[in-house]
Amino acid sequence: MGSNDDQNVALAVDGVRHIHLTPWDLRLISIDYIQKGILLPKPPVAGERLADALASSFARALALYYPFAGRLVAVERGDGTVTVTLQCTGEGAEFVHAAAPDVAVSDIVSSLYTPSEVWSFYSFNLVLGADAATESRPLLSVQVTELADGIFVAMSLNHAVADGTTFWHFFNTWSEMSRGGGDISVPSPALERWFLDSCLVPIPLPFGKPEDMTRRRVEYPPVRECFLHFPAESIRKLKARANDEMAGEATATISSLQSLLAHLWRAVCRARRLPPEQETRYMLLVSCRGRVKGIPHGYTGNAVACVAARSTAGGVLDKGMGWTAWLMNRAVASFDEATARSMVASWPRRPSFMHNADLLHDPGAMGTGSSPRFDVYGNDFGWGRPRAVRSGAGSKIDGKLTVYEGRGGGGGGSMALEVCLAPDALERLVADEEFMEAVSADEA
Repeated sequence: MGSNDDQNVALAVDGVRHIHLTPWDLRLISIDYIQKGILLPKPPVAGERLADALASSFARALALYYPFAGRLVAVERGDGTVTVTLQCTGEGAEFVHAAAPDVAVSDIVSSLYTPSEVWSFYSFNLVLGADAATESRPLLSVQVTELADGIFVAMSLNHAVADGTTFWHFFNTWSEMSRGGGDISVPSPALERWFLDSCLVPIPLPFGKPEDMTRRRVEYPPVRECFLHFPAESIRKLKARANDEMAGEATATISSLQSLLAHLWRAVCRARRLPPEQETRYMLLVSCRGRVKGIPHGYTGNAVACVAARSTAGGVLDKGMGWTAWLMNRAVASFDEATARSMVASWPRRPSFMHNADLLHDPGAMGTGSSPRFDVYGNDFGWGRPRAVRSGAGSKIDGKLTVYEGRGGGGGGSMALEVCLAPDALERLVADEEFMEAVSADEA
């Protein structure tokens, strides 16, 4: 039990623990698995010895996060609704060992555009979260691919059971266990789900049959993606510029991330050649950890909400980078604990689900996932820190951006963006001198 209006809900039925999913979890059941991976230097061992060692540490990490070895179970209630529960059956996660001897580390890190081979390093490409319930798929899958002179460790995790914070907590735990040493520095997983007392569980979903949850599939138009590094000095200049432009008008400091994303938003409006009157919106994820009482840092479920900054393309381009960043600042600031609780309380009465296809019908929309605070480059498995991070094919649609800590990590203030746009727009973006001036010289 949290405070007097919160509850942590988990049941044991026939010896199997059942974890009910929250509104934050269930609204993401309709999108792709989270897919992120790291490029590591060549390890001292290879082949089955490497696979066995990584599989062993993976199993030990999974023992701490044991719900990920379970399955999603959908039940048709007979009243036009379906319930979905995470059952901790211990059926296991997937571990795949593969080889791509024709791909070198330089093929990935030296290319401005992400090579298509990277997507092949992932299992569960284009698999929706609901597929785990209708097809009894594992919730977690890892693929370890040996390259010509390195190794790519890719992880796919069902988004209905975890968010990006939990994803990287698991990754960090696995890498620490792999390299050995003392106590694990990652926060201990808090496995109980958080609900308001007013919420009946399990939450009925408005589907006649479980299969209806996966029917909203569309074929996305072709996109291309690139990976851009922004050194700390560029980030500092963007932040200073944003705050200088809003001096006397803004009542709160515009952050480094908001400044960078405003710089990107303006450039994408130019690259898309949006007319001045075209509405454009930028969607941002806001963490509820630290904003909502009863949600610990190690909370393993989803604890994020989406907010949006809105304007016309003319406003974004004409009113300046500081003003654009201030729109984002205000959108994030508007989300507080009362807003979070209100959203959680109302969702079961009017369930809505996040769909990647929603962006297809809004040519002015953009959205950023992930966070520069996630520890990507600390994932040393015992033979060296990561050279790079790249994501899989999931959710790759026009306007999807992913932010990471900068190359090498260490909290130095640099950041990186994985930008996914229509091919012609992306070509114009990387040719935009005003935008690319902030990008690391070896990316230009």
